[in-house]
Amino acid sequence: MTAVLRMEWLRLRSVRSTYWLLFVAALATMAVGVTALAVYRTHLPRPGAVQMVNDGLSGVALGQLLVGFLGVLVMTGEYSSGMIRATLAAVPDRRRVLVAKAAVFGGVGFVVAEAVCFATFFASQAALSGSPVPRAGLGDPGVLRTIVFSGAYLTLIGLLGVGIGALVRHTGAAVGILFGLLFVPPFVLAILGSAGFQIAKFTPLIILANSVGVVTPTRGCLSAWAGLGVMVVYAAVALGLGGWLLTRRDA
Repeated sequence: MTAVLRMEWLRLRSVRSTYWLLFVAALATMAVGVTALAVYRTHLPRPGAVQMVNDGLSGVALGQLLVGFLGVLVMTGEYSSGMIRATLAAVPDRRRVLVAKAAVFGGVGFVVAEAVCFATFFASQAALSGSPVPRAGLGDPGVLRTIVFSGAYLTLIGLLGVGIGALVRHTGAAVGILFGLLFVPPFVLAILGSAGFQIAKFTPLIILANSVGVVTPTRGCLSAWAGLGVMVVYAAVALGLGGWLLTRRDA
């Protein structure tokens, strides 16, 4: 297994798109957060420090699509290049290949996502320097958990992308499915009113905006831990189904 992990680590860091997508995801996440808080310097009303944390991390909603895209490419990139045949010939146990890809990407993704979320927090709070708007600190209740869980959420979205990539094996289709899963359900379910909300609170975007990525979860929504648990289930199901199909289809 160690050799397979090394192979996947070498492959991930040798692909130029890895660096570009991580850079753009980090830049987009930070830019949205800093811009959101900079607006409060000149516009009323001026909410409290808790809202400043929530708004400062609002860029995660955009960054998740780019991280998920990279997760998709971890699988589909080899299919599009034809390298998947060589990989599966070198490692006959196909499930081990998927586990290695998920482990390497998950490890790298978690480190980068946490670094981005912490950097976004500090940069967005710095945008309020010299203004009367209250700033939050890491020691404030719920702040550290919100930052860490936001990074974990991004990582799980990336792993969801890996699983979808294994299921579909086509980059365009996989990204389309990922986009649909992330952004479409809340708007469709909103048509159903309160009944739809009972389902919508289990969708990724609502979990991010109301449970995981906020200091105080919205009343009626999942708790932060429950929301993160649901995301773990989504990623695990996608990877499990992807692994199951990987062992039953030709490369």
